[in-house]
Amino acid sequence: MINAKSVAATIPVADLDRAVGWYKDKLGLQPTMKHPDMGATYKLADGTGFMLYPTPTNAGKAPNTLMGFEVEDVIAEVAKLRKAGVVFENYDMPGLKTVEGVATFGDMHASWFKDVDGNIIAVTDGVPGS
Repeated sequence: MINAKSVAATIPVADLDRAVGWYKDKLGLQPTMKHPDMGATYKLADGTGFMLYPTPTNAGKAPNTLMGFEVEDVIAEVAKLRKAGVVFENYDMPGLKTVEGVATFGDMHASWFKDVDGNIIAVTDGVPGS
């Protein structure tokens, strides 16, 4: 079994400077390290984080969620992010229906938005089974 100290997502972006600006302006996040060829690293709570890496051919192509932010209150977080200009996705399919951008699964809530490159990012207030 892997003995990891932390885990981080790697998100493809077409233009690193544009993406770093979007993550700053919309999500209020600043990279802890930025290199034009390697990408930008973000360190978050409890040893978590993510990296944006420049790759014009792969950015925004994944049809699935690439990363999820766990927050205390999805409803409040969605309202705050909407004020910053984040647009939330709406889904209506078997097993997943959003109301005003928020899906409810028992006591858990989740919302999804796309970053500047179309990468799908989630905001949740829990992880099933945790």
